[in-house]
Amino acid sequence: MAIRGTKPKPEGQKRNRVKPTHDWTEVPDVPFEGGPKLPSRWLDGRAWPTRTKAWWAAISTMPHCCLWDDSDWEYAIDTAYVHARFAAGELRAATELRNREKLLGNTFDSRRDLRIRYVPAVQPEELAGERASVTAMDTYRRMAAARDVTDDG
Repeated sequence: MAIRGTKPKPEGQKRNRVKPTHDWTEVPDVPFEGGPKLPSRWLDGRAWPTRTKAWWAAISTMPHCCLWDDSDWEYAIDTAYVHARFAAGELRAATELRNREKLLGNTFDSRRDLRIRYVPAVQPEELAGERASVTAMDTYRRMAAARDVTDDG
């Protein structure tokens, strides 16, 4: 999941002017639907903590989940077990949870490190409005011709 290399620097601070190996991945900023559900219970039969259920609801609907394949979803479910241990008070799981959440792209900073950018979703109505505002070139030609005639006279 992680991309090799250093974090991107702001435009004015770049020392290397060569085009980066990995460009940004732009994802429409709409909640993802279609992710798997958490297993009904832990492997030992315990119920999921409430915080972990809320965490999964947030994680499984992140817009960039559309990029995930089956192995990424398995990694996310394994991370849910780590989150459940942390939510149950097992503080040893905090570092592992932080590392895993960084690879999943949970925060703005981790998405920047993964070069994932959310972009506004384009609605079909907006596209139709853009098409309707196109002006025919003949209109401009007539206006230019009329201007040329008045300039000469």
